[in-house]
Amino acid sequence: MPIEFINHTSAVCDEGALISLTQFVISEMGVHPDSELSISCVDEAEMTSLHIQWMNEPGPTDVLSFPMDEVKPNSAADGPGLIGDIVLCPAVADKQAELAKHSAQSEMELLTTHGLLHLLGYDHAIANEEEIMFAVQNELLVKWRNK
Repeated sequence: MPIEFINHTSAVCDEGALISLTQFVISEMGVHPDSELSISCVDEAEMTSLHIQWMNEPGPTDVLSFPMDEVKPNSAADGPGLIGDIVLCPAVADKQAELAKHSAQSEMELLTTHGLLHLLGYDHAIANEEEIMFAVQNELLVKWRNK
């Protein structure tokens, strides 16, 4: 499974763990194993720029997702596709981890899963969607951490 990981920051990001998690989620979601994905870590300035440009919202955010081929869950039979790009901001993740009282790595894993689910068509704009997406997100993280 081609997953490109680029860290444009000085933050320590566990590339191996995030790629392993991504491979697990892709498999669990029934996406073709040869589908492509990229994960980038950026600083707060870059994330702010992306957040303004693509979401028209100020300040940095924790994760942004940029889908490519509209790959959906259970689409392995359709063949491989370009899933898209996940952009993470470790500095924002660190702050959120502190508030949530868990490790920065746990936060990065949550954000990676969250971003990947967005790429697969999940959203949380309305309450019902949020409930579904967050339940799937939490189930995937528990399964991956307990494997």
